[in-house]
Amino acid sequence: MHTRTLGQGLRVSAIGMGCMGMSQSYGPNPGDRQEMIGVLRDAVDFGITFFDTAEVYGPYVNEELVGEALAPVQDQVVIATKFGWRIEDGRSVGLDSRPEQIRRVADASLRRLRVDTIDLFYQHRVDPDVPIEDVAGTVGELIQAGKVRHLGLSEAAAATIRRAHAIHPVTAVQSEYSLWTRDPEPEVLPTCAELGIGFVPFSPLGKGFLTGTFDVSTAFGPGDIRTTIPRFTAENRAVNLALVDHAAALAQAKGATPGQVALAWLLAQHPWITPIPGTRRRARLAENAGATQVALSADEVADLNTTAERFGVHGDRYNELHMGLVEH
Repeated sequence: MHTRTLGQGLRVSAIGMGCMGMSQSYGPNPGDRQEMIGVLRDAVDFGITFFDTAEVYGPYVNEELVGEALAPVQDQVVIATKFGWRIEDGRSVGLDSRPEQIRRVADASLRRLRVDTIDLFYQHRVDPDVPIEDVAGTVGELIQAGKVRHLGLSEAAAATIRRAHAIHPVTAVQSEYSLWTRDPEPEVLPTCAELGIGFVPFSPLGKGFLTGTFDVSTAFGPGDIRTTIPRFTAENRAVNLALVDHAAALAQAKGATPGQVALAWLLAQHPWITPIPGTRRRARLAENAGATQVALSADEVADLNTTAERFGVHGDRYNELHMGLVEH
């Protein structure tokens, strides 16, 4: 797999891997820990070198899983993790990006990940109670101390990105971005382009919807976050399938899958974009990695854009509670 460069010269595989789903959010968690360790190590064999986790995933157990799985190859991979939550009794209870909290999280994440330095340390969500200058300055101090290599932000608005970058260079911004979530395009992506910051789309496959494996009758199991997301109601899915059907037709013509077309579309947007699809299955690893071999022409990209604009997307990407944690 070829590599891409985020900000500050950080080289990563063109397709990364989001690890959250191995520990939460998509129904019952896998019972076989060794199976998940095998999937993570197989990802490296497929050329994936960029792995995304966070202390809050679990909490904590996802970092521990990633740390154990990648310990034998940690010199070959880039591991990103995140701070920014206050965790009590095994669950997040609010935002917390106070400098002392950032330092505590960094030390704990280093232990769980079994590394000497965190490659990329994101603020998970912007904390309105802590100036972003204090956040960037604190991570800058951790970088000087050798505990962190790069600063990242997640779901931050353009003005916040600029303020952070003025204190310490931001390497990557992570936000939801896909064929059916275009929020970063008006302001965030141009800001990243101007400042030389990489962009890391999470949920690049629309939480699975863009793979073409769902329909109106698909039932989500207990604990699946998609049961709480408005655009996944049966009524909204019925309308949103039009975009997926169009991508599926293009995929069939190219000998690819709808998910590969969705990832290829992202790769075609800018050379400094690296999506991080998540999976629990080896077969999906091969499919996701194979997206780098799906070349879309300018006309095909334009056609997908036109189709997405024509059909639109019905339903918000988060429920009301979670939308309040996204900076606009």
